[in-house]
Amino acid sequence: MSMHTTGRVALVTGANKGIGRAAAERLAGLGMTVLVGSRDARRGREAAAAVRASGVRASGVRASGGDAHAVALDVTDPAVVREAAAWIGERFGRLDVLVNNAGITGSGRVQPQDALDQIPSTVDVDMVRAVFETNVFGVITVTNAVLPLLRRSPAPRIVNLSSGAASLAITAAPGGPLAELPASAAYAPSKTAVNALTVQYANELRKDGVLVNAADPGYVDTEINDHSGFLTPAQGAEVVVRLATLGADGPTGGFFNADGPLPW
Repeated sequence: MSMHTTGRVALVTGANKGIGRAAAERLAGLGMTVLVGSRDARRGREAAAAVRASGVRASGVRASGGDAHAVALDVTDPAVVREAAAWIGERFGRLDVLVNNAGITGSGRVQPQDALDQIPSTVDVDMVRAVFETNVFGVITVTNAVLPLLRRSPAPRIVNLSSGAASLAITAAPGGPLAELPASAAYAPSKTAVNALTVQYANELRKDGVLVNAADPGYVDTEINDHSGFLTPAQGAEVVVRLATLGADGPTGGFFNADGPLPW
């Protein structure tokens, strides 16, 4: 079951657009104070204003406790991440929800079937490093920086954005749903690593009551796939919000999409 959400504080990385922004809007609509993480400070401020406005439009009045603030946050810069964590601690004293959403494909704005630069035998290793720097090391950097604040929460939740392409069972299946896509040495393995990190953090933090799960939002219409997805960002954010609002009896160390658990 889900929890009472009013007054909780949530940080969403990469929240100035796409799934991150949709998740921020939903969480604010539930009464949370949402910290809109964005590398670009101006875009972050604009997104935070839009998140606040979206709550008013949806209900006619602002949700009780719902609010949004921009946070300058480049997940690849440890110093910037530490500054953000310090500001959150000074301003709010704790963090209840962390959504590790920021991510890149490495191939720019292309449809998945056109990401031929990720084929393992010809991939540029520097591209792989860049993807892992954001998608994997960024998750570790942000999580570790805000973990002391999460431990101050009575019900801390961490949601890591993953992908169906992260599932080894799905990607290895001949004739499976992803069988016709080019092999990937960067994006897909980075999300598999995110799944592995999710399990390891869940194992470590279970004793502290921190629920840590990975979310596959599905094939969402965003910039990173050149707007070729068939789901809206709001639809993709549904599983994220569900995992961010799990009750104390909720799962931890799992991998889920909108329909339920996914195979590793």
